Amino acid sequence: MVGNEFIRGVSGGERKRVSVAEVMATQAPVQCWDNSTRGLDASNALDLVRVLRRSADEEHKTIVATLYQAGNGIFDLFDKVLVLSEGREIYYGPATDARKYFEDMGFVYAPGANVADFLTAVAVPTERTIAPGREGSVPNTAEEFEARYKSSRHFEDMMGRMTATREDVLAREVDDLKAIRELEKNRTFGFLSRVGSPYHASFYKQVMALTKRQFEILWGDRWSNALQLASSIIMALVVGSLNYNLPSTSQSIFTRPGALFFPIMLWAMNMMSETVASFMGRPILTRHKRMAFNRPAAYAVACILTDIPVVCFMYSLFELVYYFMVGFQKHSAGNFFTLWFVYLLNTLSGFVTMLTMVYAGYLIPTTSMHPWFRWIAWINPATYAFEAVIASEIGSRTMECVAPQLVPHGPTYEGSTHRSCTVQGSAQGDTMINGEEYIEFRYGATSGHIWRNVGILIAFWIFFAISAAIAFEVNLHSGSGSKILYSRRQYKAQLKEADDVEKAQKKSNPDEVDTISTSSTVFTFKDISYFVHHEGQEKQLLQNVSGYVKPGQLVALMGSSGAGKTTLMDVLAQRKDSGRIEGSIIVNGMPQGISFQRTTGYCEQNDVHEPTATVLEALLFSARLRQPKSVPDFEKQEHVRRIMDLLEFTVLQHAVIGIPGEGLSIEQRKRLTLAVELVAKPSLLFLDEPTSGLDGQSAYQICRFMRKLAASGQTVICTIHQPSATLFDNFDVLLLLAKGGKTTYFGPTGENSAVLLDYFARNGAPCEPGMNPAEHIVDVVQGRYGTSIDWPQKWLDSEEFSQTMAELTALNASASAGNAEHTAADREEDVNDFANPVLYQIRLVTQRQLVALWRNPDYVWNKIGLHVTNALVGGFTFWQIGNGSFDLQLRLMAIFNFVFVAPGCINQLQPFFIRNRDLFETREKKSKTYHWLAFVSAQLMSEIPILITCATVYFACWYFTAGFPVKASASGQVYFQMILYEFLYTSIGQAIAAYSPNEYFAALANPLILGAALISFCGVVVPYSLIPTFWRYWLYWLNPFTYLIGGLLEPVVWNVKVQCKPEELTSIPLPDNTTCGDYMADFLSDNAGYVVDAGSTRSCDYCAYSTGADYMKSMNINASYYGWRDVGWNHGVVLYQLLCTCLFDDEVKN
Repeated sequence: MVGNEFIRGVSGGERKRVSVAEVMATQAPVQCWDNSTRGLDASNALDLVRVLRRSADEEHKTIVATLYQAGNGIFDLFDKVLVLSEGREIYYGPATDARKYFEDMGFVYAPGANVADFLTAVAVPTERTIAPGREGSVPNTAEEFEARYKSSRHFEDMMGRMTATREDVLAREVDDLKAIRELEKNRTFGFLSRVGSPYHASFYKQVMALTKRQFEILWGDRWSNALQLASSIIMALVVGSLNYNLPSTSQSIFTRPGALFFPIMLWAMNMMSETVASFMGRPILTRHKRMAFNRPAAYAVACILTDIPVVCFMYSLFELVYYFMVGFQKHSAGNFFTLWFVYLLNTLSGFVTMLTMVYAGYLIPTTSMHPWFRWIAWINPATYAFEAVIASEIGSRTMECVAPQLVPHGPTYEGSTHRSCTVQGSAQGDTMINGEEYIEFRYGATSGHIWRNVGILIAFWIFFAISAAIAFEVNLHSGSGSKILYSRRQYKAQLKEADDVEKAQKKSNPDEVDTISTSSTVFTFKDISYFVHHEGQEKQLLQNVSGYVKPGQLVALMGSSGAGKTTLMDVLAQRKDSGRIEGSIIVNGMPQGISFQRTTGYCEQNDVHEPTATVLEALLFSARLRQPKSVPDFEKQEHVRRIMDLLEFTVLQHAVIGIPGEGLSIEQRKRLTLAVELVAKPSLLFLDEPTSGLDGQSAYQICRFMRKLAASGQTVICTIHQPSATLFDNFDVLLLLAKGGKTTYFGPTGENSAVLLDYFARNGAPCEPGMNPAEHIVDVVQGRYGTSIDWPQKWLDSEEFSQTMAELTALNASASAGNAEHTAADREEDVNDFANPVLYQIRLVTQRQLVALWRNPDYVWNKIGLHVTNALVGGFTFWQIGNGSFDLQLRLMAIFNFVFVAPGCINQLQPFFIRNRDLFETREKKSKTYHWLAFVSAQLMSEIPILITCATVYFACWYFTAGFPVKASASGQVYFQMILYEFLYTSIGQAIAAYSPNEYFAALANPLILGAALISFCGVVVPYSLIPTFWRYWLYWLNPFTYLIGGLLEPVVWNVKVQCKPEELTSIPLPDNTTCGDYMADFLSDNAGYVVDAGSTRSCDYCAYSTGADYMKSMNINASYYGWRDVGWNHGVVLYQLLCTCLFDDEVKN
């Protein structure tokens, strides 16, 4: 598996080689390589450029490359070199002449330096060396360099070569391109490629190749797909058991449509995960489009083709379980396959919003929709799906009407023929329900529309597929470009400070390094081995690695890609939270204490920062939380100022960090990573490839600064790739690893690497004159010179190894003897995991999170906009609900509709939460900056203003338009419960996200938890009395949505005086010489409802409810105080969800 920053896979260098191989496979005639050797060791970088050289020679490819820190072996492979300064061309010509050109100009080339670094340094006054006596004759500005070049023979030669290209050569090349184009037109499905298309393969071939790749991705991510499959089966089992074996009588007349609607709702919610999956693959799609690999439309079609068999398989399993558990029509295979086909097509064509739920025809029948929004039903796939399944399942049924729908009922009326069915659409005195008449009267549906709707759903699917392909094609943003953002208010303050010219021009003082660190830490490690579980077996990544670092030493950790450099660094810095570690790590003669992680600095290879913070905010945040609480805040701020001056961040202190391309550059992010660790005043400093991706000058500045830190007493360990001879000379000690995590050398490098080279020369690998020592030793241990020497064994047998182990033992003994000088305060400090109390951590992390939300207005306004839109649509959909019998159900559905604001908001907050959690897990947890409790508390507390605002705007836009009671006792209770619901779904969403490894996993878990568990068992779709016994006595009562619905419904329904409309009345035939009141007296004494005219002798018009309380009791809300009781329960549920999220840290991630 390739992996990424957060998923274990191949090493960073190996991942880089995968990217290189992907581009090389294109065989493009013109190839541009932008810093393609970043992250590769010197040997692999040289191999890459050799392949490019061979491609240019043998296949006549045109190669253009920009390379950082290119060694002489790499530089010598190029024909020509272009040198730029401030966007101006200061040299273009043969690479072999470039060095002499600038030397003739008066610049001095240092022995052992890289020619490439020499060329880039000549325009940098602080980096170049000028020959004595030539100071006044060399250029100093980019304009002067450009003018000098344009007056040189190299410029004349270049211009001459450009104009010498003959027209007949160009014409022949154009004819060749036309011939290739004609050949492409004759390919299979070649007509699908437009004229002038940059894509080599036809659209058909692109789709086939991408479809194959998508299946491979599905197999590679089989655990997520297994989760989705398990989720569908669990949903079928849970919801099927909720509606288990529905009776074929009037008792199921209201629950059966709900059972038919549930798969539409659940699978629509389940498909929301596809949105997350689409965005996860978007960067790769963008890159492939820019490189003309494939059309985005081909990718969209491939995704659809891949989804069809997967969705068919998953839904078939769901339908097989669900259909027969519910007890749908078992005598007809046609009904089974009709439902299967309709549900499947709705899954493929559907998209979930509040509108698709409300206007599907279940929550509010089509016949009851207001005219201003009824058109939504006609463009809603769920409408046609629901009509088709309800017509197929109920339209052909004839059901017996039984109690409680058969009225009057009871011992007095047994055997009486003077009874009617309360189900709408039933005839007077008829005790049988005609399914076709019922669905037409109740839902406006008819069986004649089943196959029409199937055709419409197919059309919807095709429409959405084409729309997705077009949208991918025309609206795929690459996000290219680069810019630095500033915090507006702080930047204005900085501009005022800049009026002080002396202050604005202040430069960092190199001598100030001495005040940054006063560490004297002795660090030793012996026989370090590291094991991980891989494919059921234990794999050893490090094998008995030993070494030490003294104060003032700068130690380099080197090796080929995949040798275990980063792994060793993680083990030494206590950053590994999995696997098995053997060996001993000693700090100042003692084992690592619990404060080791926060008192050491670790600059990771990947620069992970809070993107919305400014440079100053990031540094202050680290200093305040990682330095002890005993240090005054003004001292922490002063230390931050010195670090900013030292790393030249003063001008950028109010720059927003951002993401690559929209924020700090790579070099600035590297410096910031170092600064974040230095402000914590670390006793040890670990740096993982700090110069990777930097140009020669930036890499030199980083190494020069590390050298100064070491000189001031700081203990520094650093992994490094591709160091030039000049950079390598900065290091005192080298630890060299071979494949498998084996030591091949540990010891001093010596002046000009003399000690190191002498060791390898004595053992059969002398270094050729002028070769970079760092590149030479890595090549040797990789066996690139054909040597058969076992270098790890050679090291174990050497005298240097014995000396190293003796020195290590002596250092531990000496440091142990000096431990008596440690003060009680030092020992007290070591017993604390964190430098500051949890409440202080919560305050600072919450402040940072509030700033992050303020600077991320898209998230805030999207959430508020979702609430406003849903509230207005919901309010006008359920406009001024009346007091009829059916209106009681509309009141319930209007409130139930509010529940569906949660899925959309949860899908917004989870990626935000997971990104913050990954930042915490990757860097801040490992450095013990703050506790997980502080993180979780800050995530919810920072949402409080937004959640209250969302609840307020929803209430204002929805409550009064729906016609609910305006008295404060009712409206206030609803408003308070709505605020609690905002906290409830936020805590649920964050809990799901905390237990999910990635955004896609969380999106798959949402419908299972929200749909199958919470929404299903709250007593709305299936009333309390009809919930199976197994679920009724525990899950119903544990479900927070049960109390949510109760707290919202009671104040708007309980005191309603019901006035049935004429079509809602049930007409009951009366026996001769009997009044309506007398005949119904026994029934009404035990049951709810009222009769319109008690004195009538012809027929009795009966209304099922007399007050809203009657309806509420059918939902197991038996007293008016239940509303406030349910509000109180929701308080407890929110706190419980937060507790579950807090308990995540120690168990789930591992």
